Amino acid sequence: MKISTITVAFNAAGTIADTLKSVAAQTLSDVEHIVVDGASTDGTLDVICRHAGRVARVISEPDAGIYDAMNKGLRLATGDVVGFLNADDVYADAGVLARVSAIMDTEKLDALFGDAEFVNSSRPDRPTRRYRSDRFRPERIAWGWMPAHPALFLRRELYERFGIFRTDYRIAGDFELVARMFHGDTLWYRHVPEVLVRMRTGGISTGGWRNTLQLNREVLRACRENGIPTNLPKILSKYPAKLLEFLHR
Repeated sequence: MKISTITVAFNAAGTIADTLKSVAAQTLSDVEHIVVDGASTDGTLDVICRHAGRVARVISEPDAGIYDAMNKGLRLATGDVVGFLNADDVYADAGVLARVSAIMDTEKLDALFGDAEFVNSSRPDRPTRRYRSDRFRPERIAWGWMPAHPALFLRRELYERFGIFRTDYRIAGDFELVARMFHGDTLWYRHVPEVLVRMRTGGISTGGWRNTLQLNREVLRACRENGIPTNLPKILSKYPAKLLEFLHR
């Protein structure tokens, strides 16, 4: 089974080398790594070129935001399964993609997802929170739950069936995609109870209260546009459970 890993980047010269090394270290032989750079100005492209040993495709051009960049990667992907690894994230170990491939192939899954571990940029060896994807169920989309996106792997054919990311979302485009694909509970999926990805804090969805407010507004909108009844108090009710993620790492 071939897996396409898509990395989107913009001015990520300080972190993307770790991401590239993480994908290059994967023991799965059939990995297609696609890097989509948004015309960075900080030397990101130079770093990519220096660590391009297992990178299949690189494009560097202006884009209309993160979801436009992700869609560019999807249009280039040829793998049976597609995953996204951000330019400041790494796989938890060298065997992640091999395990994902084996499970999805054996069980004929449409989707597989695991947990993600947040780490501080200055101390990447010390996790600060574990994103528990096992809390996700299709019926919990109305409460704002979704799997950790970098630890979510989907059959490429699902994008052909349901469509790609909507670029009119700024932060919650990945949630909207999950709502669109999983609502109706027609996919064959599985959660694996292990950390698949380590994520540095400070990304767009963890960038302060203004981003959190924007995120929840977009989550509410995504539910309504996909015919999922909900309201803002319902969506906000997940936060006590999320606070526990800081205690149980």
